[in-house]
Amino acid sequence: MSEIRYEVTDGVAVVTLDAPARRNALTLEMAAQLVAALDEADADDRVGAVVIGGGASFCAGAERSILAAAGTDPADDVHFRALETIYKAFMRVGEVRTPTIAAIRGAAVGAGMNLALAPDLRVVARDARLMSGFLRIGLHPGGGHFPLLERTAGREAAAAMGLFGAAVDGTRAVELGMAWAAVDDADVDATAFDLAARAGADPELSRRTVASFRRETGVPGVTWEVGVEVERSPQMWSLRRRDAAAKAPVS
Repeated sequence: MSEIRYEVTDGVAVVTLDAPARRNALTLEMAAQLVAALDEADADDRVGAVVIGGGASFCAGAERSILAAAGTDPADDVHFRALETIYKAFMRVGEVRTPTIAAIRGAAVGAGMNLALAPDLRVVARDARLMSGFLRIGLHPGGGHFPLLERTAGREAAAAMGLFGAAVDGTRAVELGMAWAAVDDADVDATAFDLAARAGADPELSRRTVASFRRETGVPGVTWEVGVEVERSPQMWSLRRRDAAAKAPVS
């Protein structure tokens, strides 16, 4: 059964992560389904905007078993490709041909934070919780986390969240420039859809406009693609280190 719901209304494709039992943590199958949904939106010329949401909890990151398996040998081809599949899910969001909006309720953590930062715009619940989360589980950030943070929230917030583990709620996210609007939880999806519908009304124009927008604005210190590669090696090291610690005998 698909864990990604996809529907198009009034020129807006709404893509919803639908695995509430694990708070939408990304599995390989779910990541592939997300990419397929975005491919479908790109192929449909009637679509002028995409909203990505996760219901009550946006995304808890990569599913823990993927990280645990990668820790045994991060350079192994199967494990390397598994992490790459997770990366591809949110990187594909950054390549969508239409304007994109994240509708964020609940928590966005780790890779889920990357997914929240990948769209062009964010609407968040006031009580949403956004955090890097990598250090909390003994991992180096991955997936181009630092350039994504810096381009939306600036260097200070990127340092606070990425280096020191600070978390922010939706209200603070707006103050930092990480999100456009913070609203009541019940209003997040409708607010995001109403914004998206403005672009959805003229798909041809919105696709051309967002291409210019991305070329002209928000250039990070390094490109997102470079950030992914810079972070890959130390994240692999941290995965192996964590695995070794888990297997060490307790004295």
